[in-house]
This record gives sequence, C-alpha cells and structure tokens, in this order.
Amino acid sequence: MTQFQGSHILSVNQLDLDAVQQIFNVASRMAPYALRQKRTSVLEGAILGNLFFEPSTRTRISFGCAFNLLGGKVNETVGMASSSLSKGESLYDTARVLSSYSDVIAMRHPEAFSVKEFAQGSRVPVINGGDGSNEHPTQALLDLYTIQKELAEGGRKISGMHIAMVGDLKFGRTVHSLSRLLCMYKNVSFTLVSPKELAMPDYVINDIVNAGHKITITDQLEGNLDQADILYLTRIQEERFPSQDEANKYRGKFRLNHNIYTQHCKSNTVIMHPLPRDSREQANELDNDLNSHPNLAIFRQADNGLLIRMALFALTLGVDSQLEKYECPVNWYSRKAEL
Repeated sequence: MTQFQGSHILSVNQLDLDAVQQIFNVASRMAPYALRQKRTSVLEGAILGNLFFEPSTRTRISFGCAFNLLGGKVNETVGMASSSLSKGESLYDTARVLSSYSDVIAMRHPEAFSVKEFAQGSRVPVINGGDGSNEHPTQALLDLYTIQKELAEGGRKISGMHIAMVGDLKFGRTVHSLSRLLCMYKNVSFTLVSPKELAMPDYVINDIVNAGHKITITDQLEGNLDQADILYLTRIQEERFPSQDEANKYRGKFRLNHNIYTQHCKSNTVIMHPLPRDSREQANELDNDLNSHPNLAIFRQADNGLLIRMALFALTLGVDSQLEKYECPVNWYSRKAEL
C-alpha cells in the first residue's frame, strides 16, 4: 500500500514495511498533541462516524479521542440494537447512508469480514476497528509500534527477536494481525502457547512458516518463556464461544504473576496485553502484582494506540503534512504536559 489518502484500512495485508514505517513516523509526530503540550486543529470541521456494533471501551474511545485531538468532531453509534441493522438493513445500505454524514468511518462489528463488506458501500475511508475473530489492524499496528519502541530502549530490534504469544490464539484477532505484520521482518522466533482447542489458526501458522520464521507450538507455559523478548498475553475471548460454560473450561489456564515472571522469563522480557485483561479471580491472566513492574508495557501500549489512530486519520484524510501549520498553544492546565 503506497497511497493512504482516501483509502480504506481494512487489513494488515494491505501494508508493506514502507507503509508501516510511514505510519510510525507520523505517529511519533503526534506525541506533543497527545501529551497536551500543543494542539492542532488540522481536522477542524471534519466528522468521524464511530460505529461500534460490538462492546468496546479502549478502541472506541481511542478512535474518538484521536479524532478530537486533531480538531475533528465525532458522531457515534454503539450497539447493534440501537442501529437499523437490527431492523434488517444491510451493511451496504447502512454504509451508503452513514458515509454521507461523515468524512471517515471507524467501525467494529462481531462478524468476520463485515467491515470489508461495509466498506464496499462507503463513500469515505473506512478503518477496521475489529471484525469478529478475523482482524484488528489498528491494534496490530499499535502493538508493533510498542514492540519497536520497547526493544529499541534496550538496543534490540524486531528482526531477530523472540515473541511468545499466550492464551486464546484461535479467537484472538489481535495476534492474527500482529503475526502477519511480524512476517514482514527477518528471523523472528514465535512460541505459541495455548490449549490445543484454542491454537493459532492454520492460515496464520502457514504465513509464519512460509515467511521462514521459527515456530514452536505448545500447551505448556513453563519452560517456554525463557528466550522471549516479548511476552504477549491474551484473554479468553468468551464472546466468541457458544456458551459461558465452554469458555470457562479455559479461563485461568495460563496466568502470569511476579513470581512466575521472575522464575521463567528473562529480566528484560517485555509484557504486553491488548486489554482488557480479565482480572476476575477465576481468570486473572495478568496479575496486579506486576502493575509497577518496569517491563509491564500494557498501559504504554494503550497510549501508543492513540498515536497510531491519529496517524491513520491524518494519512487517510491527507493532512499529515499540515499538522504544524494548524498548531496553537494549550491554554488549560494539563498534568500530561508535565510528563
């Protein structure tokens, strides 16, 4: 993908390394605005249609906040029941109408490939905020951006690194998209840790193997984390299971706490999680006793999501070269600006 302006962002398969680096370069320029050190009104008058037909906290608010920080306004639809989709309207018809009200649309939907179907009817760029168990391209980009930044602080690079992905790898769309992005790099070692029933889909494994990377597949946590530079955990995606009882079979199977981390991981292993982490007692896949650990990157990861989504809006709407032109001071007190 070489042309962002006016384009949909539906899959990481659209991107090559040059495109990824272009996104990262623009994202880095967004930091002063996210930290409220400056503000820009480059998208003043523009409207984001934020369509979330599946529950979301971080992704939905992050998309909206990213657009606001560029000076734009946000119109939201939340939940299937509150939309005309519940009356039988097609995604195509919904897209044709709502795209006339917006300059860009961010969309999440519970069915795989639904955002692509929606985009076929849209007259404005559509950004995929997650389509069922298929993909989550903006999460994958913010994950990769986080990995690059975290490794760089220790003088490490993505090419040649070792990543362990742990948890629900079957339904976890974040690891599907991230794995595909990592395939563009060289000599990445993958350790995939999950119950056999929740293993990474074959098509993702095939992508990893065909790209020439090393891969280990196991259902055991202990003994398989000691070489990992990145430890990426995912929760059990209970919303993808036919029943709560089925999901409960796997809940809490893989847990990480300070003691397990100290025993089984390198001292510089970076801990990542796309959030939300399931902190209920029966799950607790990522313990609160790691909250102050310097290698816990989950909140830095979430912060980076704002930068990536700001960058994608700037690129798809063609204003990435105009950010500084529309800058002005922040005239309110902000603790963020002191960071």
